Amino acid sequence: MQKFITFIFSILLLTTFTANAAWEQPELGYKLSPLAKPVDAPNFVLNDMDEYEYDFSEYRGKVVLLNFWATWCPPCKREMPSMERVYQNHQDDDFTVIGVNQMEDGDRIFAFTGSLDLRPTFNILLDTDSRVSQAYNVRGLPTTYLIDKKGRVRYRAVGGREFDHPEVEKIIQSLMDE
Repeated sequence: MQKFITFIFSILLLTTFTANAAWEQPELGYKLSPLAKPVDAPNFVLNDMDEYEYDFSEYRGKVVLLNFWATWCPPCKREMPSMERVYQNHQDDDFTVIGVNQMEDGDRIFAFTGSLDLRPTFNILLDTDSRVSQAYNVRGLPTTYLIDKKGRVRYRAVGGREFDHPEVEKIIQSLMDE
């Protein structure tokens, strides 16, 4: 009987720990750091999972939320739904979201995005050799840049964010209004 009680207690403890694990995750922020002086965003050409080629220069004239991420990164996973929501909120505007995955293959990314409650519909590009992340001086994941219509980096965020937060939405709208 003692073994049974210990087993039941262990199951309850494990269930409680798993159910409460979310409290251990810090809240996603919403602050974006403005650059003191805007800088030209480096151009790049990358493929998506279907090997379709995208040239970043073709996004000139749009505000771009450029996010560097990986499937193994917990805050990347947590912020992905907010990127999709902000993309959906502004998909008919001069705005887009581009996710740049770091050094993973299309199969892993496909499985990861398929496991999300809100599957991304914005472009996910593959930086298989980290050449683009080096050009953008990415030092940690996730790192996000907000780029204006003229192709200049205006804001940066290192760490997970709620991109559909009203404060971020205001910044995006102000860049679209320029």
